[in-house]
Formats: sequence, C-alpha cells, structure tokens
Amino acid sequence: MSNALVPADKAAALKAAGAGVANDFVTMTVADQLFGIPVLTVQDVLGPQRITRVPLAPPEVAGALNLRGRIVTACDVRRRLGLPARDKSSPGMNVVVDHKGELYALMVDNVGEVLSLSADSYERNPNTLDPRWRDVSGGIYRLKGKLMVVLEVSRMLSFKRGLTEAA
Repeated sequence: MSNALVPADKAAALKAAGAGVANDFVTMTVADQLFGIPVLTVQDVLGPQRITRVPLAPPEVAGALNLRGRIVTACDVRRRLGLPARDKSSPGMNVVVDHKGELYALMVDNVGEVLSLSADSYERNPNTLDPRWRDVSGGIYRLKGKLMVVLEVSRMLSFKRGLTEAA
C-alpha cells in the first residue's frame, strides 16, 4: 500500500494517521504557478491543438478538439482560475483527463514531470489562497522554493454542472 495513489482529500486523514503513502502527480504550470493532478486521471498529454469554438459554451470552455476520432472538450485553466489570457506567442499544452467517462483537455502553459510526493508533506489549502483557486484545489505541497497546488479535476470541471442544473 505504500505506493498506492490516494486522492488528495484522503491524504490529510492518512497524514494524521501517520501513514507515509506516496501520491503521484503530473505537474504543469499555469502563469508560472505549479499545479499537480493525480497521474491516474491523466489520459494523454498533447501539444498545441486546433480547437473549434462551441457556441453558447461557458467562458471556461475554449471549445472542442478531435483526439483520434473522439470529441474532447477543451477547458481553459487560466480562465477558470481568473488569470489573464496566455500570450499568443506561447502555444501551450493540453492535459487530457477522463472525468465520468468523458474526455476533457485542460489547457495549460507547460507540462512538467511526474512527482511522487509523500502524504506527510501534504497540507490543506491556506486561508490566503484565492477563493477561485480554493474551489478547485484539494490542497498543497511545499516543494523546494515552490508551492504545488493540487487540482481536483471534478471541481475544475464543475462549471458544467451549473449548466445542467440551470437547464
């Protein structure tokens, strides 16, 4: 069990219990901030893609892309977090995740490495974290000179829920 992947919300309970479980995260940067998502949620990592706008979609939805014959909803992480748009000279990357059987591409600036972090170094969100970020974060890890915010994919894609409830 020492190498099992543990969702970030359970990591706090394991930390309190003294378990040194490792959590594996794919790291990415958005506006020079380091983020991580559980490695098992990642289906693919793509370079720049041609994205087709979707009429009447929420602002966080950049559009749709075709991934080997499957339609994938592209979500602009910068917009979801209330950050300024990416410079057009920087093409960005896409992290494809599976959420409830559907594929979504999270549009980020760069994708880094896979980190295996001990649950002992997990911390809850600081009170000073921007409320928009707190809504999509499962906690943080303090790394050497950097703070990694753990993105909860289900919360990141919660804008879709608002649409279906309103309909």
